[in-house]
Amino acid sequence: MLTRIDHIGIACHDLDTTVEFYRSTYGFEVCHTEVNEEQGVREAMLRISGTSDGGASYLQLLEPLREDSTVAKWLAKNGEGVHHIAFGTADVDGDAESIRSKGVRVLYDRPKTGSMGSRITFLHPKDCHGVLTELVTSATEH
Repeated sequence: MLTRIDHIGIACHDLDTTVEFYRSTYGFEVCHTEVNEEQGVREAMLRISGTSDGGASYLQLLEPLREDSTVAKWLAKNGEGVHHIAFGTADVDGDAESIRSKGVRVLYDRPKTGSMGSRITFLHPKDCHGVLTELVTSATEH
């Protein structure tokens, strides 16, 4: 069962400049950074709020590391902005299968490693009214 909006992914050309905008404009601070070589991105997670179940909501800022990454291709086509929405779940495997059984394409056969050790998969945007959708089980939940 999906439990919360885990994060909103925002594609950007310059991670440091974008982080500074969110810090100086809204007061959001970076709680985690990492490089995900598999996905070809450098990212920063900005914590927005916490929840009673131990989860949190974040902004995930994504800067491509190379031109052939999915985020770089998306930026070239769309420019900077909202890239995806991610919903938190305690069971990314089970929820992905349940959603797949309803005719929605799940992009990974098996969840991959995401930010902060989470397990993730994506749903095809053409099956989700134009929105790239991510399912996330945080590392503390698995």
